Amino acid sequence: MPLSAFLPASFDPRRPLALIAGQGVYPILIERAVRAAGIPLRLIAFDEETRPDLVGSFAPADVRRLKVGQLGHMLDALQDFSAGYALMAGQITPRRLFKGLHPDIKAARILLSLKRRNAETIFGAIAQEIEKLGVTLLDARSFLDDQIASSGCMTAGRFPMDPEYVTHGVHIARECARLDIGQGCVVRHGTVLAVEAFEGTDEMLRRAGTFKTDDALFVKTVKSRQDWRFDVPCFGLRSLETMREAGLAAAALEAGKVLILEKPAVLERARAWGIDLFGFE
Repeated sequence: MPLSAFLPASFDPRRPLALIAGQGVYPILIERAVRAAGIPLRLIAFDEETRPDLVGSFAPADVRRLKVGQLGHMLDALQDFSAGYALMAGQITPRRLFKGLHPDIKAARILLSLKRRNAETIFGAIAQEIEKLGVTLLDARSFLDDQIASSGCMTAGRFPMDPEYVTHGVHIARECARLDIGQGCVVRHGTVLAVEAFEGTDEMLRRAGTFKTDDALFVKTVKSRQDWRFDVPCFGLRSLETMREAGLAAAALEAGKVLILEKPAVLERARAWGIDLFGFE
C-alpha cells in the first residue's frame, strides 16, 4: 500500500525529507506521519513561527533555525541535510511578507524580480530555487490522506443549508480564487457577507460575524490551478472555534482538496457545538 496518494511514483523513502515548518499543528501532523513511515526527517524552522515543541522533538543536528526571509540559508540547509525531498507545511504570518521580513541577498534578488508580490508568487519563486538544487518539493497534502475533506455531510445527518445557497457560495468562492483574492467566503440568503483576502480565513470569519449570521454559510475552495506544493487550503479547530464565536453554524469545504487538520477532533467538536460541515465537489 502506498505511503500517500499525493507522493510522486518515484518517491524513495530512504532519502531524507526536510520539513519546512511554519505555524500551528499542520507541521506536527506531517512530522508524526513521516516518522511513523520510517523516513529520515530533518527540520527547517522559523523564529517566532514554528512551534517550540516541534523544534524540541528533533536532535539539534537535524534542525536549522532561520529568520523569515533567509532563503539562502534555507537552501544551504537543504544541501547540508542532503535532502532528497522538502515539504512546506504551516502558515507564515502574512504580514511578515511585507513587514518583519529579513531577506538575505538571495531573497532580495527574488523579491526585486517579482512584478506581483503575494503568497503565490513569493512561494512559487522559492519552490523554483529549491528544485534547482535537485530537491523535489512535495505536494503539501502528502502523508495526510486521512485528513482530507470527504463528500457529503461529514457531521452526520442531512446538511441543513438550502442547496441553492451552497451553489451560490461555491460560485463566489471559486470566482474569488480564480481572481487570486482568496479561497473562501461567507454568504447568507444569496448575499455575500465577506470574502477572504490577505488577512486570512479567521479574520474573514470575524468580519462576517459582525452581520446577521443565522443561515450564513462559510465556503472554502481551491484555485483552479492550485500549486499543491504550498498554500494548501486548511480548516482546523481554530477556524471551527472562530466560526462558533462569529455565530456561523455551517461550512462547505471542497471534498478531496481541503485539509481538515486533526479531522476526527474537528468533526467531534463540530457535532458538539451544532456546526455542520459539508464536503462539496
